[in-house]
Amino acid sequence: MARDSDRSATVATAFGRARGYESAARVQRLVADDLARRIVAAGVATRPDLLELGCGTGFLTAALRGALTGARWTVTDLSPAMVERARRSMADALGADARWLALDGERADRSLGRFDLIASSMAFQWFEDLPGAIGRLASMLKPGGLLAFATMVDGSFEEWTSIVEALGWPRATPTYPSAERIGAMAPAGFDVRVDQVAFPDPQRDGRSFLRDLKAIGAGTPAPGYRPLPPAVLREAMARFDAGPRTVSYAIAFCLARAPGP
Repeated sequence: MARDSDRSATVATAFGRARGYESAARVQRLVADDLARRIVAAGVATRPDLLELGCGTGFLTAALRGALTGARWTVTDLSPAMVERARRSMADALGADARWLALDGERADRSLGRFDLIASSMAFQWFEDLPGAIGRLASMLKPGGLLAFATMVDGSFEEWTSIVEALGWPRATPTYPSAERIGAMAPAGFDVRVDQVAFPDPQRDGRSFLRDLKAIGAGTPAPGYRPLPPAVLREAMARFDAGPRTVSYAIAFCLARAPGP
């Protein structure tokens, strides 16, 4: 448990220091908008009780606000700094009854309440026990409630990681599950749909890619990873700059509907 807590603290600190998040998080904004459209199309209860996990600066919050009239919001993030930034930008729009909480979404429990919608955009890839988290969150849904999330899956950043591996070094990114594996994690009886979409993100060069990762707080490597030696890093950036100068986010959109009453 101590190791889990240490990694959670590291991730929270990284995102809390991500001052350039708004300008660098191009794909994060696109994914949040796409997830919001899918949630609305799937249908949500009138005046839903809504729990958002990993709110960041509020991309998904803003995308859902206009469509979910009368929603009762509980907006959360692992990073207290991110919660505060989202609160400053969205508090007036959500109203005085909205709750703004710093908490670890992977370890959320029923003391928060029961919800018609639990939503999260690009936070679940940081969970260390994704099946366990999905099970806990599913148990917090009301009958017929919807768990809807977008998360990175196998194949993300393949353009960069293939270069690093060709140089004889392991990839820094965590090992993401496949979209198929994620779909199988929902509890029995849930109606599940999973769609995988690629989001290419053109880069000026390798240095700008690595700088943007830090700017969005996503530079925390996989546990046990050793940084590339300077000479290897320079060679990796040179190969990246020679082509493709693009990194792709492989995103799974998962909508899991709890059984009805």
